[in-house]
Amino acid sequence: MARKSRKVTIVGSGLVGAACAYSMINQSICDEIMMVDRTYDRAVAQALDLSHCMDFTSTRTKVHAGNLEDCRDVDVVVLTAGSNPKPGQTRLDVLEDAKKITSDIVSRIMSSGFDGVFVVAANPVDIVTYIVREASGLPRHKVIGTGTSLDSARLKTLLSDVFSIDPRSVNGYALGEHGESQFVAWSHVTIGGKPILQILDQHKERFKDVDLNEIARKTKDAGWEIFTRKGNTQFGIGNALAYIVRSILNDEHKIIAISAILEGEYGQSGVCAGVPAIIGEGGIQEVVELNLTDEEQQKFDDSCSILRSAIQDLPRKGE
Repeated sequence: MARKSRKVTIVGSGLVGAACAYSMINQSICDEIMMVDRTYDRAVAQALDLSHCMDFTSTRTKVHAGNLEDCRDVDVVVLTAGSNPKPGQTRLDVLEDAKKITSDIVSRIMSSGFDGVFVVAANPVDIVTYIVREASGLPRHKVIGTGTSLDSARLKTLLSDVFSIDPRSVNGYALGEHGESQFVAWSHVTIGGKPILQILDQHKERFKDVDLNEIARKTKDAGWEIFTRKGNTQFGIGNALAYIVRSILNDEHKIIAISAILEGEYGQSGVCAGVPAIIGEGGIQEVVELNLTDEEQQKFDDSCSILRSAIQDLPRKGE
């Protein structure tokens, strides 16, 4: 019996969309990638450029340009198209433009008969993920935002420098908004399975200069650190998208800090925020509820309040 071809559409053929496609090609994640962009020629150009990688990769991925109306048999739609914040703005400042762009895109994709999984990277990602859920009518497990996956990776990288350890030996999460109100759940950060708070307590002199608040700040500001210097981020988020898509298509059941619509988890509902979740075939298998400290729970509640307020301020149909 022939194996079902694994197909991914990337909406937005700019730097993030191209980085995602490039990561998926080099990791042999899917069989076919369709690039879509409001400027069709750019989608064609990116598809051609990416297709020229095939002689240097272990497997062939078919890459071509297409339209939103061609998504009927696609397994995953990666949504990177959106409105980038200008200097001095936050991710939430581009909300009105994001609503218009996202609603139109999702409506056209759903009209094609699409019934796969959306993976959203467009900012503000928590709000855009919520918009995609509302516009698509899909169950919540089929709508995933990149959330704090990249923030959590940045946290691990920063800690790997401080403790001279491979970042893959660090486990921990930034939670809440992918933005200003995010926080690090230090009670669940471990290095080699050992809680970081315990390490610091047992080696006070050795790590006396370690400032967890400063590390959390650097984690939050890392994206802006890049953005203000070169005007975009692309490689980290591109790889994060590929990582999530791979876990979906291969049913890997990886636990990733993604944006999920909460339905009672962490005492929150009607909001989308960054939380760890098991990602496999069909999308979100389960939201993982960490036992947060009282202080961490308050930070999570505060972050969700900010996101909920932004959701409530979204322009409604007819306005």
